[in-house]
Amino acid sequence: MPVTKVLILNWNGSGHLRRFLPSVIRTTPDDIGIVVVDNGSTDDSAEVVRVEFPEVELLSLDDNYGYAGGYNRAVAALEADYFILLNSDVEPAEGWCGPLVAALDDNPEIIAVQPKIRSLQERSRFEYAGACGGFIDRFGYPFCRGRVFSTTETDDGQYDTFSYCFWASGACLACRREMFTTVGGLDEDFFAHMEEIDMCWRAQKFGWKIAVEPSSIVYHLGGGTLPVNSPRKVYLNFRNNLAMLYKNLPSGSRRWVIPVRMILDGVSACMFLLQGHGGLFRQVFAAHMDFYRWEKALRPKRAEIASRTVSEPEGVFHGSVVFRYFVMRRRRFSDICK
Repeated sequence: MPVTKVLILNWNGSGHLRRFLPSVIRTTPDDIGIVVVDNGSTDDSAEVVRVEFPEVELLSLDDNYGYAGGYNRAVAALEADYFILLNSDVEPAEGWCGPLVAALDDNPEIIAVQPKIRSLQERSRFEYAGACGGFIDRFGYPFCRGRVFSTTETDDGQYDTFSYCFWASGACLACRREMFTTVGGLDEDFFAHMEEIDMCWRAQKFGWKIAVEPSSIVYHLGGGTLPVNSPRKVYLNFRNNLAMLYKNLPSGSRRWVIPVRMILDGVSACMFLLQGHGGLFRQVFAAHMDFYRWEKALRPKRAEIASRTVSEPEGVFHGSVVFRYFVMRRRRFSDICK
């Protein structure tokens, strides 16, 4: 029987722990351990776990290693066959664990699977960070069944089918230990944002598959660490997306996709400026400059990935989701990926 542990990464989030841990404890089977991985918090998070939730294991790290570094260290320190990475601002529904574990048990080709993710504030709607399975277009824009850019759909059961996808959301990601020991885990240079998409992309180059199991449902608050309009979040998303493309695209595609993507990023920056967000405008160009500085360090990673040749991964849309969404006004996933 595979050993499963739920890992909740926390950084200065004692309020989230008090709010969300009770629902995680209530809905998680007794044979699945729950571990709060504290990323060097300076608030009372560790004390809250020790005193108020003694049934939960606490793993304290000595610094804030970001999403990627925190989870990498936790997996290295803990013994389990399956790990469920769970954001600290997620409220699981009853019976959420079973379908995720069963998906890994029953499908040996699957290395990671996510549940259906709904919004905590609007519980009938999909949530931005993952919705019902992640996809990607030819220019590296991630989107989901149930969410395209800022448009989220009402969940009417239209995506209630188990399906392969391109990436599983880091808000709630059930995976095999091999995701870290064989694939290499999360890229710590990313620190946060896009790292789970990069990891899922690399996993598929090893021949694994990624899936979504909609019979498992969780509710995500979102923006628990960085709000949507945070300059830091914009910087990390734009920088890390370029790094992900540089690492994972085949050489022939990389030479033209990245320049096109950078032009599209420039358009996004101009839109920020027109909307009065000068700080976000500057962050896009800071992201590009740092990507250029980072390029030399990325080359060995790209060379290692390039040595793996497998069939094309699932969940790639060969058109432009930007064109379909902004020009053709197609707002729903089902209208884009017919």
